[in-house]
Amino acid sequence: MASLDFLDDVQWMNKRQLYYLVLNFGKIVSSALMLRKGLTVRTGSESPAVVLLSGSMERAFHRGAFLFLANRVEDHPVGVEEIVVFSIEGREVPIVHRVLKIHEKQNGPRGFVPYAGIVTILMNDNPKFQCAVLFAGPL
Repeated sequence: MASLDFLDDVQWMNKRQLYYLVLNFGKIVSSALMLRKGLTVRTGSESPAVVLLSGSMERAFHRGAFLFLANRVEDHPVGVEEIVVFSIEGREVPIVHRVLKIHEKQNGPRGFVPYAGIVTILMNDNPKFQCAVLFAGPL
């Protein structure tokens, strides 16, 4: 459990010292927010800095690495081995990944089975459905 010894120090501070402490904390928080907003404007990215949460980028970056991101302004297509960042609707954290292979359409869509993954989506969105499928499986 965290130590709360600092509360004893706060108790003995006069009002001026306490106000000074609160103002300094406010300056630190507002400076961090201004820095983030400045980076957002400068880079054109909603998330100008992210922390890698998984080890999927191990060759280039290790888990826990802090990455600075910027929107691409070039007109050439993304290539294999390039690092891309994308967002998924409903998730706040952007996904950082390396392009492994580029799939190009030839004569229309290939390897496409409509709605084949709907069971997975239903199981992720509805825990009761997930339990029903798990318990109905052995029957």
